[in-house]
Amino acid sequence: MELGSIWKPTYGPGPEAPGSSTPGLVTMAHGFLRLGQPNPLPTELINFGHSQSKFSLKDIHELLLYELGFLVCAAIGVLLIILVPLVGCCFCCCRC
Repeated sequence: MELGSIWKPTYGPGPEAPGSSTPGLVTMAHGFLRLGQPNPLPTELINFGHSQSKFSLKDIHELLLYELGFLVCAAIGVLLIILVPLVGCCFCCCRC
């Protein structure tokens, strides 16, 4: 395995997925992952050569757009953490 140059890396297409006996499940899992992260990583914002202490509003907007799927999942999770016990309490305390 060759590491190559650390300062000027070259990126290839990546490893191939192994053959599977359940291609339907693999397709479904990749589809679900693409729902959570549909946008490509904005690599121009990541600059390892220079220290960047401030981000512009455009940069922040691009990063939030990249993380939009995860932010939506987190919001739904927080909503469920609050609503499920509340609805359970209402069903237990307010029985008809």
